[in-house]
Amino acid sequence: MTEYGRGYGSEPWHPEDPLYGDQGPYGGQAQQPQWSGRQSAPHPPQQPDPYRQQQYNGGWDGPQGGQVPYDPYDPYGQQQPPVDPYSGASPDYYGTPDGYPPPQPDHLRQQAQQMQQTQQQPRYQQPPHPQQQSPQHPQHPEPYYDEGPGDDWRAAPEPREPEPEHAFFADHDEDDDRDDQDPREDGRGGRDRRGKKNKKNKRRSGRACLVVALVFAGAAGTVGYFGYDFFMSHFGLSPDYAGEGSGEVQVDIPDGSPLSEMGQILAEKGVIKSAGAFTDAAGENKKAQSLQAGTYTLRKKMSGAAAIELMLDPKSRNGLTIREGLRSADVYKLIDKKLHLKAGTTKGVAKSDAKNLGLPSWADDSPKIKDPLEGFLYPSTYSVGGKAKPAAVLKQMVARANQVYQRYDLEGNARKLHLSSPMQLLTVASLTQAEGKYKHDFVKVARVVYNRLKPNNTETYGLLDFDSTVNYAKSQSTLDTGSVDNLRNFNDPYNTYKFKGLPPGPIGNPGEVALKSAIDPAKGNWYYFVSINPEKTLFAETNEEHERNRRIYEKEHGKAK
Repeated sequence: MTEYGRGYGSEPWHPEDPLYGDQGPYGGQAQQPQWSGRQSAPHPPQQPDPYRQQQYNGGWDGPQGGQVPYDPYDPYGQQQPPVDPYSGASPDYYGTPDGYPPPQPDHLRQQAQQMQQTQQQPRYQQPPHPQQQSPQHPQHPEPYYDEGPGDDWRAAPEPREPEPEHAFFADHDEDDDRDDQDPREDGRGGRDRRGKKNKKNKRRSGRACLVVALVFAGAAGTVGYFGYDFFMSHFGLSPDYAGEGSGEVQVDIPDGSPLSEMGQILAEKGVIKSAGAFTDAAGENKKAQSLQAGTYTLRKKMSGAAAIELMLDPKSRNGLTIREGLRSADVYKLIDKKLHLKAGTTKGVAKSDAKNLGLPSWADDSPKIKDPLEGFLYPSTYSVGGKAKPAAVLKQMVARANQVYQRYDLEGNARKLHLSSPMQLLTVASLTQAEGKYKHDFVKVARVVYNRLKPNNTETYGLLDFDSTVNYAKSQSTLDTGSVDNLRNFNDPYNTYKFKGLPPGPIGNPGEVALKSAIDPAKGNWYYFVSINPEKTLFAETNEEHERNRRIYEKEHGKAK
């Protein structure tokens, strides 16, 4: 129920008043509200309103119009009659001669008319322009709720379009919200003027809280899962077998494998239960750092500690080590011995299958080469099981040599050094490896090789004069190769005392230090050298200097004549 036209009188409105709360907004006549189910109290017989004309003529005229002066505490200019002590109402209900409600002030009457027009207009129609309001009286404060009996709106709010609803919450019928809406709400789908939420907002808040709760629950579960995994991986014990295991299995550990990779290989082969068990045991065993690549004969389902102990036993290791400078003929013998084959078996395979072992295109470029695999059995440690085949072992060594030679770009560096092919650069590296006794002298020894290869040198006249080449040609290894005169009569393409320039091919399998020295030799005009001791090698530019150095050598070693 909405009340309009309530005046400024000091008399309170009593709930027992039969017209309480039903005063109409037009001319002081009580009318039935359009939205309430209550009935209005009966009205007294209608009489002419002496104040109506004054209201429409613009308000109160004051003393000049013959009326009582306007009193804010008695706006109608009349003394209030006494109140009936039994009924609580005045004799004429409102203190007027005719018993009708007093006329409304203009500003309240105009507000009531505007609200009536607003309710009759369509929702999309704009409200009246502010200029239509009467300027004679100040605007009444915004309507508010009266907490006393008969609590009704003084003025209905302007209609608003409903706020757009987020798609996340648009899954229920809008009519449900209208049915549940509090009649005191302002119709905006939000809060009423005393801050109360409607059920629609409660649904939204509930669903939003549910979504937030689910997000936090998922985040907590994720953190818990990964936290447990992190804790177990860093502080928990890795799965492990117990005991020494059983059976037999061969495991190949590639060259350069760290302990973590070794553990993964052993776990894949079924030797240990997890790579972590191996690394945990290696952390407790200081000798585990000395584990090397190779082929090991182990057992299945071993504990990590037992696997390490067995790998440290030389009997379990099946690796084959090729030292730097070793000739191919000596490598063949090692393979035969490792595989328990008849002597000469691997040499025959190398000769018959050389073209199928993966040699580069620039290899074997001379028909005078004694062994096409010379220089391509790269020094390293290889995994060789008891059931391996000679061809597979040789192929593994050739593949490793190709990998290293490509890394050092033998073809490009051979052109820079004015050599005819990468094969010649590899041959210089093999001579450096054979002639140089100590690695720290390799760069100077390589320079001696290049200086002697000069055709215009007056010291050796283009001859290398290396005993190492004679030993290779004779398949021997000795310091006493005979007199120079006899060596010059030895007819072999590898005899550098008779034939100028480089031999047809490498005379051994050089290591990485010799290869790097051949690519980047030291600068100097040396043609001779002699190693006195491991810390001292004497280099000379002329033969006279070299003879003095030789006498020093003979004196040091007790061979003076």
